Amino acid sequence: MKELILNNTDTETGEIAAAVIEGKRLTPEEALTLYRKADLALMAVLATAAKRAKSGDDVFFNRNFHIEPTNVCIYNCRFCSYHKSEDDPDSWELSENDILDIVRRFDGLPVTEVHITGGVHPSRDIHYYGKIIASIRRLRPDISIKAFSAVELDYMIRKAGMTYPEGLKLLRDYGLDSIPGGGAEIFDASLRRKICREKADAETYLAIHEAAHNLGISSNATILYGHAESPEQRIDHLLRLRELQDRTGGFNAFIPLKFRRENNRMYDLGEVPVTEDMRNYALSRIFLDNFSHIKAYWPAIGKNAAMMSLAFGADDLDGTIDDTTRIYSMAGAEDINPTLSTTELVAMIRSAGFKPVERDTNYRKIREW
Repeated sequence: MKELILNNTDTETGEIAAAVIEGKRLTPEEALTLYRKADLALMAVLATAAKRAKSGDDVFFNRNFHIEPTNVCIYNCRFCSYHKSEDDPDSWELSENDILDIVRRFDGLPVTEVHITGGVHPSRDIHYYGKIIASIRRLRPDISIKAFSAVELDYMIRKAGMTYPEGLKLLRDYGLDSIPGGGAEIFDASLRRKICREKADAETYLAIHEAAHNLGISSNATILYGHAESPEQRIDHLLRLRELQDRTGGFNAFIPLKFRRENNRMYDLGEVPVTEDMRNYALSRIFLDNFSHIKAYWPAIGKNAAMMSLAFGADDLDGTIDDTTRIYSMAGAEDINPTLSTTELVAMIRSAGFKPVERDTNYRKIREW
């Protein structure tokens, strides 16, 4: 393969591609060259080679559901279609009983994970959410609780007058197992000031995830791409995540999240085409050599694009979801009521030429289909 690549690309791109095939770590400058000069077919070949080095023919999914306690949020990011003020007729605030009723819907079903995230509510504190975690743990001691983005954690921990390690330890004692990757957006400070000025900055996001990892709490990482960011800013974002993963090894997966334009103040920017989605997935898989998994979050990009991403380095399709999230449907994603059965997920993975593997939150294999 190495000789074929060298014979069919320009010298600079060919040498970088050959380094990828050999498993060498790319510099940000090499990644930028590859991003700008490599054709999409080459990106697919390189990303697939990098994916197979990590997980062979396996592509993962889990049986999960989401809980979104509220869309009331103290922040009002320009890209967000989810935020509502407390007096907005379209806002919601689930009570503890409402939340537990969602959990009870899955009584007797073999779900392995509940994913909890939502708006940063001004009056709900760390103990409120901690008690909810404890109640869920009593109802379903068998499932993993993944809860609260770094942005939510930053607010509730500071509100409690705690340090990040103290707050995370408290939530772990309540029953928290892992944290999701939301809130990363784009790390570049100048762009962040334009699109989400008020919320936790990049350093805060990274500090919270590092504190979690040091306590044995695993997490995911994300990027919001396809809006006003440059390729250089994307690669800088990936680099900072790669550097943290070098220190802690606590990230389970990286999830590229596509900007969707509906019902937000960045509508005029439009959306990038699917070819750009695939280039971004490929670059993520190639550059993040210390991340075991790249996840294609199908409610964000759609089922067909998610299947296509498996040829561009992704090895995880998230899970069944079961119509329990509204974050992307409110922003114009194609799946208004996002849900997939295990049969559908298995078929999607097989259609792309890979082996379906059901997993738990930390990628322990439950069943090979």
